[in-house]
Amino acid sequence: MSLTPEVARRDFGTEGHLRSRFRFASGAMATAGGQTLSRWRRTFGVVPQARALAALVPGATHVDNKSGFLGRKPHRQHPGVLQLPHVRLPPALTAAAQLLLLDRAVPSVEEKVQTLTNYLWSRHLPVEPEELQRRAVHLEKKILENPDSPQTEDKLREAVLRALRRTTYHWQELRYNEELSLVYMAARLDGGFAAVSRALHEIHTRSPQFQPQTLMDFGSGTGSVAWAAHATWGQSLREYVCVDSSAAMLDLAEKLLKGGSQSGEPYVRGVFFRQFLPVSPKVQFDVVVAAFALSELPSAADRAAVLHTLWRKTSHFLVLVENGTKAGHQLLMDARDLVLKGKEKSPLDPRPGFVFAPCPHELPCPQLMASQPLACSFSQGYHPIPFSWNKKPKEEKFSMVILARGFPEDANRWPRITQPVLRRPRHVHCHLCCPDGHMQHAVITASRHGRYRRCDQINGMWQGPAAHIDIAFLFHRDVYRCARASSWGDLLPVTTPPDSPPLPTQGPPES
Repeated sequence: MSLTPEVARRDFGTEGHLRSRFRFASGAMATAGGQTLSRWRRTFGVVPQARALAALVPGATHVDNKSGFLGRKPHRQHPGVLQLPHVRLPPALTAAAQLLLLDRAVPSVEEKVQTLTNYLWSRHLPVEPEELQRRAVHLEKKILENPDSPQTEDKLREAVLRALRRTTYHWQELRYNEELSLVYMAARLDGGFAAVSRALHEIHTRSPQFQPQTLMDFGSGTGSVAWAAHATWGQSLREYVCVDSSAAMLDLAEKLLKGGSQSGEPYVRGVFFRQFLPVSPKVQFDVVVAAFALSELPSAADRAAVLHTLWRKTSHFLVLVENGTKAGHQLLMDARDLVLKGKEKSPLDPRPGFVFAPCPHELPCPQLMASQPLACSFSQGYHPIPFSWNKKPKEEKFSMVILARGFPEDANRWPRITQPVLRRPRHVHCHLCCPDGHMQHAVITASRHGRYRRCDQINGMWQGPAAHIDIAFLFHRDVYRCARASSWGDLLPVTTPPDSPPLPTQGPPES
């Protein structure tokens, strides 16, 4: 009788039971190589999981031990862990926000909050004049190809304009009055605080010796950046400059600092509010932040001018945060390239810039170079302001870029985990953005002896004497434990051996 998959499952049990038998099999069976295991796989109709879902990373083979690595800390506290627990707003900020919304009594506030949230999340960048002109020329040619097209120039222009309005995203500048500012506070204060806290936490964790004294927040809005910076570096910061073009927003941010009134004592001292950027080229700040502000500028030329100004005013770190959408990620990558490739040098600070986070390189973003571009985004949990409609914990999805002055040798260039870690029995799936500029889907497994072994690449398939039903490449046990303790957005503290084979180019898989 032939050994069909049904008979095999009946006589030998499930695949998990078979895996257990193979795991404790003698060395002779393991030495039989991948061919014996492949025949069993084909017999059971099972696709090898590592090859069906991922390309293994031959370069990430051992832990970076040059700085003492863990010391006495457990693996769950390895130096690449950057994810914050669920963020809570400071009690003073929560109380002030509740008081302001209660005093103003905005009608249908819950509906307005939801509408504004949906609008901000789905917002696209404005269409540039050159792109608009190109579309108009294309539509005019298409209309003229129709024999029933308008004959006069005025009618043709009207037809082109109607088609443009129908097919082009209509971007509008948001003008914040007192009521809209309160609605924005109820919708975005807590989520914006969580995203900025996560970005500043990365700097604080990876550069604990950095103690900034001055900070500038461009597009400060409700002032959440000042609160997040105070929670991160409250002992060292002595000056906060909040810049926003809306007088209503600045007034609201000042009230939040004073407990919901104009006459109270500010919770954070040294905060100054401005409607315009400081003019003097000599004025620099240790940290410059633009959170959800670049997307509010009407054109690429305006964004470029603002970015050059912000970079000139940066003495250490420039932090850019946007929504975790493709539009937000593309905007940040354009801003990153503009700063890194910019020929304009500050006369007071000629130091070059490099990407501190999240990219471990200055190469083109592999997420955008893939056949199906994906947004490089991260998620931070937070406890929202406890309004009547806002009770359960939430997740803020955002994209960020942190640029620093100096040289990239000063920072750890470890792979970044760009998607949620998939933990399975005895193996872990990690999607990594690697220092060589490629995306890799790594399947990291536990070695039976706590050592890693090099395997030979034969005909594009990873094989070796220690291969078994789950393992195609054996990693050091520290790598496995660190990967299992890591989360989306963390760094995996591994290095690439100098004699490792080159990594194949591979686009990021769908999550």
